[in-house]
Amino acid sequence: MLKIYIFTIFPQYFDCFKSVGMVAKAINHGKVSIETINIRDFAKDKHRTVDDVVYGGGPGMLLKPEPIFEAFDYLKSKGANPYTLITEPWGREFDQNLARELSKKEEILIICGRYEGVDERVKALVDEEVSIGDFILSGGEPAALIIVDSIVRLLPEVLSDERSIEVDSFSDGLVGYSNYTRPVEYRGMRVPEVLLSGNHKLIQLYRRWDQLQKTVKKRPDLLKKANLSDIDKKMLNCIKIDKTFQQFLEEEKLG
Repeated sequence: MLKIYIFTIFPQYFDCFKSVGMVAKAINHGKVSIETINIRDFAKDKHRTVDDVVYGGGPGMLLKPEPIFEAFDYLKSKGANPYTLITEPWGREFDQNLARELSKKEEILIICGRYEGVDERVKALVDEEVSIGDFILSGGEPAALIIVDSIVRLLPEVLSDERSIEVDSFSDGLVGYSNYTRPVEYRGMRVPEVLLSGNHKLIQLYRRWDQLQKTVKKRPDLLKKANLSDIDKKMLNCIKIDKTFQQFLEEEKLG
């Protein structure tokens, strides 16, 4: 079972998250435990102060080191030895590859920053700084939700159909393919005929074409890092010169 700990000043932020959907299922089935730890409980003064002004001047407040270190010592005293993350806008970009790496850990701790961040000395506890994008949040809690959700869905037996992981966007470095359900036609928009053909090899090929086509249009930057097969490269060349899937099939004698 993966154990996840979250240091925050708003533990209630995670209550709904832990009680619904896939995450609740994973908790109930013993695949993951998620423990929120209020760092205010480790503040020594009677007001449970966790923030203070910045040395050298500047706007805003900063999370103090003492409550975070004390909370970390508390975890260690319970025998925990987590891989420790902190949410920072300049950290390693959180992507599917990092989610996979983290899903293989036994214990993870996420420290949620607030205000202007944390005292730099807190970084002595941290294994990795992580960012969910180049934008500013009011705190690290939303980022922690995203990180945990992405990790939990990769755990064995959490998803009812684990094939979903294989076809999700970014699972293989490309944008995901388009999906359709009933009715076959709605408001003049029709499901592509190839998906109704029952020809599974052709469907698989069409979905790969669709992935590549959508990646070219929406996220061409991903193609630089994608591991493309020879047939992928042929399809990509056709897509770039605006050939259709049918034309590709005819050229390759695959139709």
